[in-house]
Amino acid sequence: MEIAERIEKQKTLLSWLEYQVHTTREAIRRLEKEQAEEERRREVAHREMRWKIQPARAVEGQPMLHRGNCGQYDRGGGLLDRQEVVTFFEQFPGAEMCDICAPWGSLGIDKPPTRAAGAGAGEVAFP
Repeated sequence: MEIAERIEKQKTLLSWLEYQVHTTREAIRRLEKEQAEEERRREVAHREMRWKIQPARAVEGQPMLHRGNCGQYDRGGGLLDRQEVVTFFEQFPGAEMCDICAPWGSLGIDKPPTRAAGAGAGEVAFP
């Protein structure tokens, strides 16, 4: 086989390998996007099944319970599980619940009665 033919075969092989590298890189990019989206969805689901507490805004005020994904209060603090929410209401029976995110629904409890300004949610009964 002449050198010119060998050069041409090597160029053909190189083109094919470059195509394979490009295809593989695209597959990796696509899989990384899928992985990032899956992680984002997992985080959203985790936040939706957790709760967070907004500290009282005034000295005489009461803390407020929000669902983990509520945008009304999104400053620091960790997310609570159901047992921690029960403990929270044992310690703060007058705590309020956000009317926007309605955390009582995800806790499986009845909506607290409408409260007077600053009166808190009243006694919360957990099943």
